[in-house]
Amino acid sequence: MKLWGGRFTKSAEEWVDAFGASIPFDQELVHEDIEGSLAHVSMLEYCNILTTEEASTIKKGLETLKEKAEQGELEYSVENEDIHLNLEKLLTDEIGPIGGKLHTGRSRNDQIATDMHLYLKKHTLEIMDNIKQLQQALLGQAEKHVETIIPGYTHLQRAQPVSFAHHLMAYFWMLERDYTRLEDSLKRLNVSPLGAGALAGTTFPIDREYAADLLGFDGVYDNSLDAVSDRDFILEFMSASSMVMMHLSRFSEELILWSSQEFNFVELDDTFATGSSIMPQKKNPDMAELVRGKTGRVYGNFVSLLTLLKGLPLAYNKDMQEDKEGMFDTVTTLEGSLKIFSGMIETMNVNTGVMEKETHSDFSNATELADYLAAKGLPFREAHEVVGKLVLQCIEKGIYLLDLSLEEYQTASPLFEEDIYEVLKPSTVVGRRNSAGGTGFEQVRSAIKKAQQKVQEK
Repeated sequence: MKLWGGRFTKSAEEWVDAFGASIPFDQELVHEDIEGSLAHVSMLEYCNILTTEEASTIKKGLETLKEKAEQGELEYSVENEDIHLNLEKLLTDEIGPIGGKLHTGRSRNDQIATDMHLYLKKHTLEIMDNIKQLQQALLGQAEKHVETIIPGYTHLQRAQPVSFAHHLMAYFWMLERDYTRLEDSLKRLNVSPLGAGALAGTTFPIDREYAADLLGFDGVYDNSLDAVSDRDFILEFMSASSMVMMHLSRFSEELILWSSQEFNFVELDDTFATGSSIMPQKKNPDMAELVRGKTGRVYGNFVSLLTLLKGLPLAYNKDMQEDKEGMFDTVTTLEGSLKIFSGMIETMNVNTGVMEKETHSDFSNATELADYLAAKGLPFREAHEVVGKLVLQCIEKGIYLLDLSLEEYQTASPLFEEDIYEVLKPSTVVGRRNSAGGTGFEQVRSAIKKAQQKVQEK
């Protein structure tokens, strides 16, 4: 007999029960459901809705279920549909009919909402810590490579040389925005729906603020309809998660390129690479590729929930059972991706010699020539044309700007002097770019120091 079956004269067939049941996946919320129930029964006792003896018996039963859950000893059934009814049935089996009093003054609607708030709060904090660990890994590599120079790209074409630390720190600041987005979301996440009932509140003299305080919430929802139907907090988490994964995917793409034979800028540790079943020489950046691929899962979960909610009237609808699997999957995917990335960055070997060689084998110092002439009074557009012609001259000869003679430079413009060769060195090109936020070595060291302070304050 269903716990809600009093009004029904027929029972559903097994396959219908299986289709409607959420217990195969919402058992993930067992600890949160028990935590919410413990707070609820304490509130019922505090408000004299349950006697001290009744509350004590129910609490002991819940603690027993909690221990069994931790040991993996609870057995769930599809017939009891979800984690709430399964635990209520298990509690009643444990302590007798008094277990049925636990549900006084609440509904499964506010119960599941509470569970998800508790679950997502815990995992948001864990993900924020995962982001911090990745930032620390980036800082560790950046500190070692302030004066390591790498070709910088736009349109995937050589543009200007930059400090490798500066390139890595770009991802640090992306992750910093991700961290603060998640941190800010806690203000809207850490609110309790418990006590809102099915949609309209309850006639029992409950104290929602008391239960919220026991659960560590900052407050309660002001509207019972909103409390049970709101899934904005999950959408906000999924939106922030999508941006984290987008940043990791961009970084994955660069690691994949950099670790190729064509670039050979870095080598990923064997722990984060795999081989080929047929080609013995292969070392594939599979973990980076997987993170790049898993980004689509997180996007899909976000769009799926947006689509699910867009046409729902107030308050709770069975459609909302579909809000959980995507949330669980996003949490698992994001936590795993961040941990993988921390390991990849921390153990990554940087081929500084290859990077140095490549910055001498391109025209990424051409802007320096134009700036040089502009600093001597030549309008920048004219300087741009002079340098463009010099680059074309080099391409036709199969040489680079540092290979041109002083005579050739002065033929192009009498403003060129012998110091041009020092100006064109990649280390000079990078070192001189000390505008705020630039790649100059002083600026990069300052940025690293600022970033370290940010991490220490977390």
